[in-house]
Amino acid sequence: MTDRQHLIRSLWTLYEPIHAVAYFSTEVRDAFAAVGLPRYWDGYFAGRAAPLGAIGAAPVAAIFSGFAPSIVGRALPTAWSTVTPDAALQVRSLGAAASLRGLLPDAGVVARAADVLTDIAAHAETVGRPLAAANKELAVESDPYRRLWQATATLREHRGDGHVIALVAGDIAGLSTIVLRSSLDLDGAAMQRSRGWSDDEWQTGRQDLTVRGLIGDDLRITVAGSAALATAEQLTNALAVGPWAHLDDGGLREIGILLRPLAIAIGGLFPYPNPIGMPEPWDPQFDPDALQIARAPGL
Repeated sequence: MTDRQHLIRSLWTLYEPIHAVAYFSTEVRDAFAAVGLPRYWDGYFAGRAAPLGAIGAAPVAAIFSGFAPSIVGRALPTAWSTVTPDAALQVRSLGAAASLRGLLPDAGVVARAADVLTDIAAHAETVGRPLAAANKELAVESDPYRRLWQATATLREHRGDGHVIALVAGDIAGLSTIVLRSSLDLDGAAMQRSRGWSDDEWQTGRQDLTVRGLIGDDLRITVAGSAALATAEQLTNALAVGPWAHLDDGGLREIGILLRPLAIAIGGLFPYPNPIGMPEPWDPQFDPDALQIARAPGL
């Protein structure tokens, strides 16, 4: 029997690369620099939070999860004195579209993918999902590259909001997520640095997880820690089904076949493993039940 939730999760490995150009491409970084936000994290937090309005650091740190409040506070709310949320929305959309246009020259395929994903995103239930709700409310763009990117934004934030819900339910949200994943398969030093946690904060996080039996004295994840991550991922997968529920398994695979060439074309922008915990793209033709897609949790 097909694991339908895992099938839907595997589609995430195909639309997430499309969305991730906003965080990895030079076009987006250059676009934010051109409006006065040359530092990477200023553009990241302003761009990703822009659908929520001129929001402050504390709610962004809470909604995004995993980032130290201090790194968010260095960007927000100061960035709003340089660029308005509406302007940041334009910058991220146009920058992402410019990147996608260079990577995906077949505008017809892009338009088909944009139409399909825009319809799926419209089915997203957004109660308790602030980023998904804010992105879903944005106007649908006529340009297929911008429309494609925005649809992936709504879908990935829908899954991401659900993931935060699952992490909170398992009492492993925020710093705990990053430390726990680093004890499993990610570069702890790189993750600590990229998420802005101090050495003292990181050590405190390790100690807490050790006391709880989720990591061992050797700083590697324990059976209990792996179970906590697996439980959170299972709930994340269950919460992510909504937008796709009207499609049968064949329809899901057809969308996968449409999206895979796009994900492969974009894949050179970031390594595997990567800072966002995304597995390599699913191949629905050779692996129709997504049996080869890793089940390790995302971030």
